[in-house]
Amino acid sequence: MDLSRREFVGVLAAAAAAGMTFGHRALAAADAGALYEAAAFGNVGLLHYTDCHSQLLPIHFREPSQNLGIGSARGKPPHLVGEALLKFYGIAPGTAEAHALSCIDFVDAARRYGKVGGFAHLSTLVKRLRAERPGALLLDGGDTWQGSALSLWTGAQDMIEAQLALGVDVMTGHWEFTYGAERVQEVLAGPFKGSIDFVAQNVRTADFDDEVFQPFTLRRVNGVDVAVIGQAFPYTPIAHPRRFVSEWTFGIQEDRLQQVVADARRAGAAVVVLLSHNGMDVDLKLASRITGLDAIMGGHTHDGMPRPVEVKNPGGRTLVTNAGSNGKFLGVLDFDVKDGKVRDYRYRLLPVFANLLEPDREMAALIERHRAPHRARLEEELAVCDGLLYRRGNFNGSFDQVILDALREVKGAQIAFSPGFRWGTTLLPGTAITREHLMDQTAITYPTATVNEFTGAQIKAILEDVCDNLFNPDPYYQQGGDMVRVGGMSYACEPGAASGKRISDMRLGDELVDAERTYKVAGWAPVGDGATGAPIWDVVEEYLRAHRTLAAPAVEQPRLIGQPDNPGWIDA
Repeated sequence: MDLSRREFVGVLAAAAAAGMTFGHRALAAADAGALYEAAAFGNVGLLHYTDCHSQLLPIHFREPSQNLGIGSARGKPPHLVGEALLKFYGIAPGTAEAHALSCIDFVDAARRYGKVGGFAHLSTLVKRLRAERPGALLLDGGDTWQGSALSLWTGAQDMIEAQLALGVDVMTGHWEFTYGAERVQEVLAGPFKGSIDFVAQNVRTADFDDEVFQPFTLRRVNGVDVAVIGQAFPYTPIAHPRRFVSEWTFGIQEDRLQQVVADARRAGAAVVVLLSHNGMDVDLKLASRITGLDAIMGGHTHDGMPRPVEVKNPGGRTLVTNAGSNGKFLGVLDFDVKDGKVRDYRYRLLPVFANLLEPDREMAALIERHRAPHRARLEEELAVCDGLLYRRGNFNGSFDQVILDALREVKGAQIAFSPGFRWGTTLLPGTAITREHLMDQTAITYPTATVNEFTGAQIKAILEDVCDNLFNPDPYYQQGGDMVRVGGMSYACEPGAASGKRISDMRLGDELVDAERTYKVAGWAPVGDGATGAPIWDVVEEYLRAHRTLAAPAVEQPRLIGQPDNPGWIDA
């Protein structure tokens, strides 16, 4: 269904006047219209989504209450949460946009405004914006093939077909590589060939240092040559098992990127954009050091940025954006290009509210075709939780806590670790936990649950290492997700301390952890080779079936030191 902006807003107004409700309460037509007010500007349009994590259907997704900025990053985007974020961007509390971007009053707001995302709803929005912007390019920032049971079970075939149906022009990658190099190359030589350009200037062969993927693609938009350079996640072989990409090297590759920018300009590009999966902080530093980029459209850290950050560098200015996750947002960047140069721009980050966007019929049919053979398995109910279950933030979330509790109980461990993954959907209190919901938190290609004997000193070393990945003052050394989630053991964390000195006061109950003593520690998602055992989803399913009704989990958070009034942290 293709509607112009004016027609679209008119439909919303008519629906509201007729008493149609969006969610459990009616949204004002003016509020809905303002959400999707994104009039075309200039002559080059770029649409951007990232980190959808294979979520084809609408979901709930709670934004973080913890996104600490340390040192020079304190109080600056993206390290703002809750009211501090809304105030910084001038967003009125209690609005649909406030709900999309913050965790404030999440449960009540989620029940009011309904679910977000869904590829059928995203498709409707993409088609409407493209109708207003002839030739607009659709960019996919990666983390598209991973994050759901269906994608795992089909080898990402559901997402590959959805990308093609959505009309993606260019993408880069991260979790895609965990299906293995062979699967990635099979897709690029097959379904994607001639349709979707996979770009990544920073991936090379380990033997001859040759390009694995094309570094950039040059597209002509309304008579303007636009170059899109790819930047895959630089630390793929560190964050995941090396065996998946054993013949490839990654990295940030600053010098090479600068050369690729020059190559794109020599090829005639008037607009040069980096489609990045670095993470927001890395992109901000990169933008200050690389010249010739008009914009970095980023992903990986799941930050919904209502406005670009304008970063100055020796060559001028680069816009840095990030478009959230889970198909929840669509970034719209319009450039006005004259005489071969960008003269001005407009940007909007549009939340995708399923109740405000009619699902595209073709995309809905594609999704149904893929889900139908697996529906009974996906929708089987395992338990019900009385509390809100979510994952997102620097430290533990409530669904992380369920996984930790399951590991300790089922594996008989004193302590449990769970990776600091940012993906995973949110369940409102009283919602039945289905197998699909469980897989939303655990669907990876290296899911083995493990039990190890670690000394107290080894446990501290693990926590210090992950903490440095998260809070190192140099973004180029931030190599992974959020902090490893810890169950059964309390500890204190001083994010602003020096490397190796951030973790202290580790305790089991009232007893200090002994550096020399050995403890039984359960975990999952080992990056080393040789691990054997049950997949994590079997462990958690056993736990859920044993309990059936879960009280709201008591989320174990570290005691934070040295961060009073940090606008990247609220108690919520």
